[in-house]
Amino acid sequence: MSSLHSPAPWDVRRLPRAEGKTFLVTGGNAGIGYFVAEQLAGTGATVILACRDTAKAEAAQVSIRARVPGAHVRHIRLDLADPSSLKASADALRLDRLDAVVCNAGVLLDQPPRRETKDGHELMFATNHLGHFALISWLTPLLTATPASRVVTTGSFTAKSETLDLDDLQSTRDYRPKLTYVRSKLAQMLFGFELDRRLRAAGSTTLSVITHPGGALDSLTPSRPPVHLRTTGERLRGLPAGLLLQGKEAAAWPAVRAVLDPSVRGGQLWGPRIFGIRGLPTLEPIQGHLADTALAARLWTSTASLTGLDPSSNLR
Repeated sequence: MSSLHSPAPWDVRRLPRAEGKTFLVTGGNAGIGYFVAEQLAGTGATVILACRDTAKAEAAQVSIRARVPGAHVRHIRLDLADPSSLKASADALRLDRLDAVVCNAGVLLDQPPRRETKDGHELMFATNHLGHFALISWLTPLLTATPASRVVTTGSFTAKSETLDLDDLQSTRDYRPKLTYVRSKLAQMLFGFELDRRLRAAGSTTLSVITHPGGALDSLTPSRPPVHLRTTGERLRGLPAGLLLQGKEAAAWPAVRAVLDPSVRGGQLWGPRIFGIRGLPTLEPIQGHLADTALAARLWTSTASLTGLDPSSNLR
């Protein structure tokens, strides 16, 4: 796992060009994922929005093209909570190369009751972790066939201080919506670190990089009609929070850097510079449960059992 170093200067407003490259962003129709897609589209790359809601994906395309004239952007339907549909989604890409996947989409439920997918998995864990694990399983052949491709997994700074109960991954005994969400993000991050270890062991040039967006509020997020509209009242009410937090445009910066920066290495963690909750993207130390390789390996085994898939099986 990579250690901290001093990367080259990085300007979030002047991104390197990426013509000829193709990037897939899950949940690219709204929130942080939208701004990841918009910023990547500004580099000249082809950006594919992978979204459950086709109408919202089309609205996001309209917004991106309004901000980035000539943008190469399209979408595919992706429902991470329905694992039986993911192979079809991967096939729908119709690509011979894929330079990066940003595993950004996520579900956060605010209150009980506990909800399950049609396969009987807790909804947040299934969508945020199991779905991305299965998607990467189907995309691994395409990714590893593309030199220096990247899998960028979006976690959460709140996951750093949480624990994971491998005997209750589905939160059947201890369901508290926000806690279950944070645990699903911890699982995602552990997956990203373990994926990179397996890629390195297989001699692959594909990198797995982990990011987190810090703290992001809609009231601090610039308008992007018809995707997001911020009123003057919301903007004014959000100003005090701007001392500590940021909007979703800035929250997208760590993932965008993880996709584009040639100095980024596999197994790294990138997040906002100021207390890990706002500011320019910077490299962070990997500590606590995130550095627990045994936990990550056991989670991988459990996840492979739950999904019936294993990304590393395509690395041999």
